[in-house]
Amino acid sequence: TAKPGSKLSLIKEKILPTVTEELLKPIYQGNPKTARVALAINVAWGEEYLTTILETLQKEKVQATFFIVGTWAKLFPEMIKEMSEAGHELGNHGYYHEHVGRMEREAIKKIIRDNANLLWQITGKKSVNLFAPPYGELNQTVLTAAAELNYRTIMWSVDSVDWKKPDPRAMLQRILNKIEPGGIILLHPTLPTKVALPLLIKELRQKGLEPGKVSAVL
Repeated sequence: TAKPGSKLSLIKEKILPTVTEELLKPIYQGNPKTARVALAINVAWGEEYLTTILETLQKEKVQATFFIVGTWAKLFPEMIKEMSEAGHELGNHGYYHEHVGRMEREAIKKIIRDNANLLWQITGKKSVNLFAPPYGELNQTVLTAAAELNYRTIMWSVDSVDWKKPDPRAMLQRILNKIEPGGIILLHPTLPTKVALPLLIKELRQKGLEPGKVSAVL
């Protein structure tokens, strides 16, 4: 819009990158200096056990992080609302439980975005920018896709392997033998987790570790 012959000066402004190096690093472990550990519960099935799990968490005054799959959320929106209203953290596990390690970057971004939009519609709240890749599949494409949406990619430091239906006592011992301050415990809504959860919370507290959300240990 300047008139011909006008003297103009260039204005320079630093713009920070939207994708930082930190976002491109998967997180297996939180801050080792905290007296906290995280309960990361991936939900794509297991609704028959979730009511009891939620009741246990409420009784013990523990708020966890539930990584939700969108197709499951569509079937059980009331459970999603219950989690949200109880103060639990809702993370992103993709709209479908897909093998993201075989997908293109834009396709991965779409299942993250679509799921985030769905959780917003159900709860009226923005879910946290934490992405747990389905099947734990991880490569540079997955990390980049999540980072470009400003999501941190969350893995785990202790796998309960509860989906294999282990004896709850053996599963509990497995977790307690491996857990360290700032650790992330991977769980699913299974019968072993439903049975072991009250004692797991008690034993973690006896070790001086308070269980809670993933964001609390980062």
